[in-house]
Amino acid sequence: MKLTETKADQHGSIREIKGDAHFMNRVTSIGITEGAAFQTVRNDKKMPVLIYLRETLIALNREDAERIEVEIA
Repeated sequence: MKLTETKADQHGSIREIKGDAHFMNRVTSIGITEGAAFQTVRNDKKMPVLIYLRETLIALNREDAERIEVEIA
């Protein structure tokens, strides 16, 4: 499932990140890597997706969140 399909308070892990080298460098530099555990904090339509990952609250725009495949625990 895509990160944009998760609901608030769901826990899971990052399964796959799809994108070009620039996108991969950008998201991995903020700690979003395959296998990392996360919690969705907020996922409202037309708003950034908020996740808690590696003791950090991260806001991702919806276009970037669409490129991230996750597995829900």
